[in-house]
Amino acid sequence: MYESQTADAILQRMLDRVPDDIDKRQGSVIYDALAPAAIELAQMYIELDLNDSLSFADTASGDDLSRRTAEFGVNRQSATAARREGRFYGTGDVLLDVPIGSRFGIQDLNYEASAKIGTGVYSLECETVGIVGNQLFGTLLPIQFINGLVRAELGPVLVPGEDEETDDALRQRYYEEVNNPSFGGNVADYKKTIGAMDGVGGVKVYPVWQGGGTVKCTIIASDWSAPSAQLVADVQAAVDPTINSGLGNGTAPIGHKVTVAGASAVTVNVVTTVTLVDGVTVGQVQAPIEAAIGDYLLGLRKSWAAQDQIIVRIALIEAAILTVPGMVDVGGTTLNGIADNLKLEKDEIPMLGTVTIHVSD
Repeated sequence: MYESQTADAILQRMLDRVPDDIDKRQGSVIYDALAPAAIELAQMYIELDLNDSLSFADTASGDDLSRRTAEFGVNRQSATAARREGRFYGTGDVLLDVPIGSRFGIQDLNYEASAKIGTGVYSLECETVGIVGNQLFGTLLPIQFINGLVRAELGPVLVPGEDEETDDALRQRYYEEVNNPSFGGNVADYKKTIGAMDGVGGVKVYPVWQGGGTVKCTIIASDWSAPSAQLVADVQAAVDPTINSGLGNGTAPIGHKVTVAGASAVTVNVVTTVTLVDGVTVGQVQAPIEAAIGDYLLGLRKSWAAQDQIIVRIALIEAAILTVPGMVDVGGTTLNGIADNLKLEKDEIPMLGTVTIHVSD
């Protein structure tokens, strides 16, 4: 807005106001007196332009964006802790119960046993918030001595941990709230309420799916995978507990019988034929190709909640493969043994399976 208000432009305007019979050349007294003031005024215009940008949601960032969206009740979501399954074994690999509150470590992370799922199987909560708690698997070491414990294993993610909401994600939620107000159990209300729950990355809402008063909500985990049974159960209990369904004991309005389900993962096995640069081997491109295809499928999963149906397209998979260094050409790609695009059902999401690469002669 103030791009034209440079130090030189301001200085020139100031000098133009000085009578012409006074020496205004560079190095003169009046020039040297006005130049520092012009620089300071130019800096003030820069700050003014910045402050103007921070007052609007589309250009604000950080705390300024948080304050702006909070005026409409849209608050930045804080980082949350991952909840993982832990299994504990005694002598002879017999499952062993451990005290609630027991703490265990793996590399730089600690987990605390917060709830018992079954004999020797517990829900563990990461003491460090964020997605870092979702990533490690393997042997846990007890921080305090536990009698009879021989082995402890960190298992599947029950509820994914999340990092603090990004500016882009917060801005998008703000626009959705302002442009599609949620109220009294409408579709926007379900999306807003369930989408804000820990571990939920997105939700599809199907009103009147089994007659009047019934609602189906299908969720995807915040790590963009199929949600665990534990996460689905947690969301069900929060929205409309199965016992006494429809009585308004959760966030759903009275009279709404809500069924919460998880998106189903469909494994996508890829077979393709590539032409490589001379000297490049399949072993060199295998991992990069898998990563490129994985990124494409991840983008589809992230857009799942906004789409009626996901279509995994061979052309886009081949385009992703061609971004890998060492590639000359690609063709003959099949998905799950079929040389055609893979069309998924409304509640299905694609997960990468095997990638088989043939090299053309």
